[in-house]
Amino acid sequence: GREGERLYRTGDLARWNAEGALDYLGRIDHQVKIRGFRIELGEIEAQLAAQAGVREAVVTAQDGAGGTRLVAYVTGRAEAVLDVAALREALAQTLPDYMVPGVIMVLEAMPLNPNGKVDRKALPQPEFESDAEYEVSEGETETTLAAIWCEVLGIARVGRHDNFFELGGDSILSLQIVARL
Repeated sequence: GREGERLYRTGDLARWNAEGALDYLGRIDHQVKIRGFRIELGEIEAQLAAQAGVREAVVTAQDGAGGTRLVAYVTGRAEAVLDVAALREALAQTLPDYMVPGVIMVLEAMPLNPNGKVDRKALPQPEFESDAEYEVSEGETETTLAAIWCEVLGIARVGRHDNFFELGGDSILSLQIVARL
């Protein structure tokens, strides 16, 4: 093309650097790539917002010990009690498993920037923990397995009833666990 014309539009944000090469700066939309899948975060947000009792929903992709993970933040309508397990189950019925957030955090209100838009950078960091009540591992096998889970998932503790996937695990991380065992 001629100088100054758009060459192509992909959703990627780039600029020419002083050496004449392109510097990749990120995306201009909320599309992310996780484990080889292109995911439009707005699609997950729309599915969350469609659930009973949900007022607002924001989904982000955050780096963790096992790679990039989806984290959802929701606020409830007045007097609604949001059940995270029920929200996750509802999403699993309409979205492929790689689009279901590993963590769903219920907030009183979304943090806003001075323009009144959701301030994604001010959202709290998620705690990857299971819905199961914590119970100490028993025996050498459980203790060894819990220690490996902690190491691979990058978390402080794992109980005997914890769910690997609720703690941020995925099929790729499960292969690491098998290799360490």
